[in-house]
Amino acid sequence: MKDIYKDDELTIPEGVTVDIKSRVVTVKGPRGELTKNLRHLNIEIKFVGKNLLKFVVYHGARKHVAAIRTVRSHVNNMITGVTKGFQYKLRYVYAHFPINVIINGNGDAVEIRNFLGQKVVFHVKMRGDAKCEASKAQKDELVITGNDLEAVSQSAADIQQICRVKNKDIRKFLDGIYVSERNVIEQE
Repeated sequence: MKDIYKDDELTIPEGVTVDIKSRVVTVKGPRGELTKNLRHLNIEIKFVGKNLLKFVVYHGARKHVAAIRTVRSHVNNMITGVTKGFQYKLRYVYAHFPINVIINGNGDAVEIRNFLGQKVVFHVKMRGDAKCEASKAQKDELVITGNDLEAVSQSAADIQQICRVKNKDIRKFLDGIYVSERNVIEQE
C-alpha cells in the first residue's frame, strides 16, 4: 500500500546555514562546511519558514517512506558535525605482543606494527577530514576526530577491521584495536 503524503521536519539551530540546490545539501557552521549529494533519493527537501526544513515523499511505498528518516538523520548529523564535531576512541588490546601504532605527522594515516608478533605492517589512511592522534590521558588509546560522521566512523572501522585475528581461535585470541567510545567533541 502506498502512502499518498508523508513528511518529516528538522529545525536548524542558530549559527548554522543550510543550502539546498537540486538535492545537494550544504551545511555551514562554526567548525566548517559539509556537502552531501542526495540526488539518488526521490525526496523533496524544502524550507518551511526561516529555520525549518521539511522532507516530503508523495505516493511512496514502504522503503521510499523510510528514506525520509534516513535523509533527516544525515542532515542532522551534518549539523551536529559543523557545530560540535565527532570523536571516536579506540583502545589497543593485546595479551603478549604489544601493538605499536605509529601516526604520521599530519594525523591522516596510521601504521600498525607487531600485531600478534607479525612482521606485516598494516597501513590505514583516514577518510575525508578525519584526523587521528594518540590519547594524552590514556595509555594505548587512539582518538579520531572530525566534522563528518561517516568519515570518522569509517576510519575507526577500517582500523578495527584491519586488526582482525585470522586463522586462529577468536575466542582465545582477543587481540586487536577496538572502538571503546564515541561521542561529540564539544559537550553542551
